[in-house]
Amino acid sequence: MRLRALALALLIAAPACARDRLYHNGAIITLDERQPMASAMLVREGRIAAMGESAALLTSAPATTQRIDLGGRTVIPGLIDSHIHAIRAGLSYATEVHWTGAATIPEALQGLRSAAQALPPGGWLIVAGGWTELQFAERRRPTQEEVEAAAPDHRIYVQHLYSSALLSKSAVLALDLANNGPLLAQLKTQGEDGELRGWLSGEAEAITALFDLLPRPSLAQQIEGTKAFFRTLNSLGMTGVMDPGGYNLPLEAYGAVRELARRKQLTLRVVYNLSAPEPGREYEDFDHLTKDLPMGAGDGFLRFNGIGENVTWGMYNNERPSADDKAALARVLGLAVQRRLGVTFHWMNDRSVGALLDVLERVDAAVPIADLRWSIAHLHDATAPTLARMKKLGVGWLVQNAFYFRGGAFARQRGEEAARLSPPIVSALTMGLKVAAGTDAHRVMSFHPFVALQWMLDGRTVDGQRTRDAREIPTRLQALEAYAKGGAWFSQEETQRGSLAIGRLADFAVLSEDYMTIPVERIGALRALMTVVDGRVVYAAAPFEGMEE
Repeated sequence: MRLRALALALLIAAPACARDRLYHNGAIITLDERQPMASAMLVREGRIAAMGESAALLTSAPATTQRIDLGGRTVIPGLIDSHIHAIRAGLSYATEVHWTGAATIPEALQGLRSAAQALPPGGWLIVAGGWTELQFAERRRPTQEEVEAAAPDHRIYVQHLYSSALLSKSAVLALDLANNGPLLAQLKTQGEDGELRGWLSGEAEAITALFDLLPRPSLAQQIEGTKAFFRTLNSLGMTGVMDPGGYNLPLEAYGAVRELARRKQLTLRVVYNLSAPEPGREYEDFDHLTKDLPMGAGDGFLRFNGIGENVTWGMYNNERPSADDKAALARVLGLAVQRRLGVTFHWMNDRSVGALLDVLERVDAAVPIADLRWSIAHLHDATAPTLARMKKLGVGWLVQNAFYFRGGAFARQRGEEAARLSPPIVSALTMGLKVAAGTDAHRVMSFHPFVALQWMLDGRTVDGQRTRDAREIPTRLQALEAYAKGGAWFSQEETQRGSLAIGRLADFAVLSEDYMTIPVERIGALRALMTVVDGRVVYAAAPFEGMEE
């Protein structure tokens, strides 16, 4: 009963809409083939009521309509990250130190110093990820001595991707790591004598277990963190996220986003998947969870989109699944087909994805799955045969900018030719495969959508290395479509959002500069000056400050 009660609690009513507004004197990129550009847009009751030229709409709009001069600025449909762990990120966002975008180690350390000033001695300073040493001018990670010098009176934890973590000596003592034999057996230390100093490294499961030892934020902190994280995403033109769940996101973790939905305080549309709660019980748990939680349950701000990314534990991050692992996945997918559920799969590389596709083809042979809009996330080195198999099944691809951080390492491991073709974005689009863009933030990647868009368009890593070449570089419109229309398609909302047209939801962003003409190397610096969701201004900066509702 506990699982169903938690699932049913995610059914929430939508917030009310804002007043009528006419946005005029803009350069509106609609992503609608029938009317690709416009200069004015009338918003009424949360939807677009008219689209066209400023002069005509200024004349025809009722006198009571609020008129907002865009000053010639570019407007785009609201961005939708198709694969971001936004719910998990929000839980601890208010209690973390963020190194996203820090250009030097001193700048990162200053973040620790500043955060320490707001905490009593003995408090925890936690950097949970979203950074890499390649972003620093020094091209190295900070040392234990450096972080302790920045905040000597506090306990410090710094995580690097899912591969390593750095703890201050006081943090090691507070977590009693020296007496945690099972965890220590999974970690490598820098101390030759076994002393827990310097960077600790291990597999993702070990680093996750280490992070889970840290103090948990209270529900109030989780709610405030979620609000703050979503507002940060709003400031970057984001109006929606697709959250895939994850093996380390328990059902209880949905409490903060559920509470904000109940209060009608969500500023992003959250489409979520549920992952298998426990190994060995996947079918039973999903059967129990989805009996009263059908596909699409919820509302316009919090809505169930199926199961994943950990569909079954035996087929998650497993390059050599057994026949039993495949059979367990096929059984769960049979349930998903029966209940018409969406499914998204976490799969990292092409060399082993055949094991997953074999199961999908077996399920499809019994009942076609194409209209269910299933997807595979990651798969950065997908090959043409793999993409062709996915296309035949009707399975789409969720692409993230992981190689912005790790493209150089991939090139060293697999060779420059492989790097020049990875990920094969243009090949997938040319084939007609459904593609959506995202980040996989916030542990392993920055959540900045414009950084991801710049990477899509120039193929350069955070330290400036060029990897992907022109063969796999999409156009600016193709990249934008993947970040807006792509996510809307996978959430089965392409007639409601992802593009700007009469009758569609008023989800859009006014940008600081023109996305279509700004030099590619500056796209990552783009920001929203105003972001609108459901007709409501959820973020506003100069010259639109004061308009937030």
